Amino acid sequence: MIWVTGDVDGKMYKEPFSKGIMSRSLNVADIGIERAHELASDIEAILIKNNIVEISNSDLADVVLDYLESIDSNIALKYKNWRSLRTSKKPLIILIGGASGVGTSSMAFELANRLRLKNLISTDMIREVMRKIVSKDLSPVIHKSSFDAYQSIRTPSIRIDSVIEGFISHVDVVNVGIEAIIERSVKEGISTIIEGVHLVPGFIRSDLIENNNIIIFTLTVDDEEAHRQRFYSRCRQPWVKRSLDRYMENFGTIRKTQDFLVDQAKIHDTRVINNVDINETIDIMVEDILDKFGGADNVEQES
Repeated sequence: MIWVTGDVDGKMYKEPFSKGIMSRSLNVADIGIERAHELASDIEAILIKNNIVEISNSDLADVVLDYLESIDSNIALKYKNWRSLRTSKKPLIILIGGASGVGTSSMAFELANRLRLKNLISTDMIREVMRKIVSKDLSPVIHKSSFDAYQSIRTPSIRIDSVIEGFISHVDVVNVGIEAIIERSVKEGISTIIEGVHLVPGFIRSDLIENNNIIIFTLTVDDEEAHRQRFYSRCRQPWVKRSLDRYMENFGTIRKTQDFLVDQAKIHDTRVINNVDINETIDIMVEDILDKFGGADNVEQES
């Protein structure tokens, strides 16, 4: 058996070398799980050939990088960036926004699996908590959905579209909870993915965005009919309690909120992804994350 050693807060630990853990790390480089397993097996064979029975995290990282460099420098670079990101002292906070039905929750789940992140939070859950705190009389918009919040505006504005005004009012309330979670994640050093319609570029405090490892994505479904079909697919699942009729009745306002989200993303230079293919969307997000936050030098590697 090969043992991998490391330390957490100055305390040493030792664990068996795992091809499963290694292959999941390698798969971040978008090589496919089968290829990742093959490479992990090759790396284990190298250790065995060199009669290594115990190796530190950092030395194992050197072995992995040397081997990857010998077969594909692009994979080696992605893996190095990924390990740098994983061992950074700053938490990684990923925000995935988009109108109802574009797949923010599905993409957040897939991205969490790819990046091996455990903390995944929906803004819908944040909204539910805030509904318990803020009464309907005090803030009627929070007790509506994002796409029909305009129906609860007491004094409609004549300056902007009422649908967008309602959406903005809805987002403003939920944003208090979103910022609190970001602040807590930063304070505790916990990497987190937050997803949902309430994540609008430009609405989160600039000091939170600028001073921490935070990246925002805005997902869309550009084709109107494809977007409509997403709701049919979602509502036919037996565990989903949401009404298809309600979504169809409000489909026009949902598309309008998507246009607003895209406009905000363009203003604030946020990546907009037309979420047609799951794998392509995940690949784009991972590539952007590694490009923005990976690549730090002299960072200890993990197995």
